[in-house]
Amino acid sequence: MTALLEFQNLKVHWPGRASGWGKPAPVTRAVDGVNLKIKAGETVAVVGESGCGKSTTGNAALGLAPITDGKIFFEGRDLSLLSKQERRDLWQDMQVVFQDPVAALNPRLTVARAIAEPLVIHGWSAAKVANRVDDLMALVGLNPDQRDRRPMALSGGQRQRVVIARALALSPRLVICDEPVSALDVSIQSQILNLLLRLQHELGLSYLFISHDLSVVRHIADRVCVMYLGVIVEEGPTADVFAAPQHPYTRALLSAIPQPDVSRRGRKERVLLKGDLPSPLAPPKGCPFASRCTIAQSVCAISRPPMELRGDDRKVRCFNPA
Repeated sequence: MTALLEFQNLKVHWPGRASGWGKPAPVTRAVDGVNLKIKAGETVAVVGESGCGKSTTGNAALGLAPITDGKIFFEGRDLSLLSKQERRDLWQDMQVVFQDPVAALNPRLTVARAIAEPLVIHGWSAAKVANRVDDLMALVGLNPDQRDRRPMALSGGQRQRVVIARALALSPRLVICDEPVSALDVSIQSQILNLLLRLQHELGLSYLFISHDLSVVRHIADRVCVMYLGVIVEEGPTADVFAAPQHPYTRALLSAIPQPDVSRRGRKERVLLKGDLPSPLAPPKGCPFASRCTIAQSVCAISRPPMELRGDDRKVRCFNPA
């Protein structure tokens, strides 16, 4: 079965400024060889610390970040070979929900005009636009009397519903959700997550869900990809990754999730990471996690571990997985 979206050895490197002393310009390796597939109707989460490259991966699919190397395919079509018109047509199948709804919405536009933007751009008639906007507002749980309000007159959750409605305007098949609930209160987060799950069920959507919060990912993702310093270090079904994490970085992230049972018997041992995230300007020669790993061996400092299949549907990039 052809994947809906596929990354093959994706690399996104940002060139810096030369020092002027004959030294080559530094290069930021934001994404450094990502392989990932998303099937139709599936939610794949990419998780990791800030600066690990997860948002850049999503931006590369949208054409917002130039690709240094590798390929991105949508339904088997190489995106780098598409013409401007073909890429424009593809935007109807691939949309995005950004982290901050305040920054994502024009403060001068009403709710109706904000949702209508992609429809107007793609040449819909005024009558069709008006009917579609009404349908979209009902779909995401917005009231008709909010139609003429502006973003600052709405709550954070309502603004994010406007952003989601706008993303769904052209009936996409894939939605890239870049930290879609991180700017919201916890109680509102659950409402938006439930909305995304309902929309996926009703519309047959696929999600690339980008987040730093594993507790959020647990409730929405079918598969989890754990990213560190531009590479995926562990991948597998969500339930399996949470039940038995195999990479030491994944274990550290999971140990940081607050536990409802505060008794000593039910408490998980916290895995504390030493040091800071290495700079993508000068990534380690060996395993990118070696400098912070509690079980690192001598080989980890000089050789980069390959991504290996462990079991039926688990992949781990580690010389000494659990």
